[in-house]
Amino acid sequence: MTTAFFTHADCMDHITPAGHPEQVARLQVINERLSQDQFATLSHQTAPMGTVEQATLTHPADYVAKIQAACPAQGHVTLDGDTHVCKDSYTAAMRGVGGICAAVDMVMDGTAKNAFCATRPPGHHAETQTPMGFCLFGTVAIGAKYAMEMRGLSRVAIVDFDVHHGNGTQDLVWNDPRIMFASSQQMPLWPGTGEASETGAHDNVINLPLKPYTNGVELMTAYSRDIFPRLAAHKPEMLFISAGFDAHENDPLANLNFSTDDFRQITQMLCEFAEFNCRGRVVSTLEGGYDLPSLADSVAAHVKVLMEHAQ
Repeated sequence: MTTAFFTHADCMDHITPAGHPEQVARLQVINERLSQDQFATLSHQTAPMGTVEQATLTHPADYVAKIQAACPAQGHVTLDGDTHVCKDSYTAAMRGVGGICAAVDMVMDGTAKNAFCATRPPGHHAETQTPMGFCLFGTVAIGAKYAMEMRGLSRVAIVDFDVHHGNGTQDLVWNDPRIMFASSQQMPLWPGTGEASETGAHDNVINLPLKPYTNGVELMTAYSRDIFPRLAAHKPEMLFISAGFDAHENDPLANLNFSTDDFRQITQMLCEFAEFNCRGRVVSTLEGGYDLPSLADSVAAHVKVLMEHAQ
């Protein structure tokens, strides 16, 4: 089988104000890197437009309508201190929704072993009725709910290794015992959530706070000790990854010291877990990562591991 790579040109039309770290160039450098010969066997897929029915797997319909209505005919509208929309932002975000659901379909249908979705804006900070942290819709949570509600899975897991806590994902899955959510994040750091004491309504949330300047060796040790045994006990049938690369040592927004190879290794560990527990079913979606060269390198390392496991 193969690795499916979902993206769409509409995601380039989500234009943020000048100097904003969540910029169009993030997708440009990813697309350029994944067009190189070593990625020739990737199955390139066009992310379809998401539907309101998909978005409302996690968000109320009035919230989805509010985001669409907030997008101005010209210029930008600020939804919070660092989350902005322009006229095409709703379409871009819905490509993320449609892309992850289509990725689930391909993996479930056996036409791809695993998948990576490179869409923007990201999603893991969007709470049930609150856009924040550059995010409009909780993409990875939508994918997880879609896998269960539309594709018949009983249990899934989401692992988030972005440097910032996936507060939105946590909010969206808090009351769902079918979803195990594990998040590692720098603390203290925005958004201020992600304490180990935050465990979900059904003990279905695992938070792994990391001190500033934690390195990749410490990360992998903590995953082996604190996360993988809990995930295995949950018996997930598909593994979702919120793949944020802003824990890289070169990233300007935080202070963790992960190398590009650390992202390769944690991806390897996650794929090996999925091989033994989830029939190899992995759907990964892009979250953060704001140093452009490091982002391109880290995504390439992440996708290369996915491809190796799809062979």
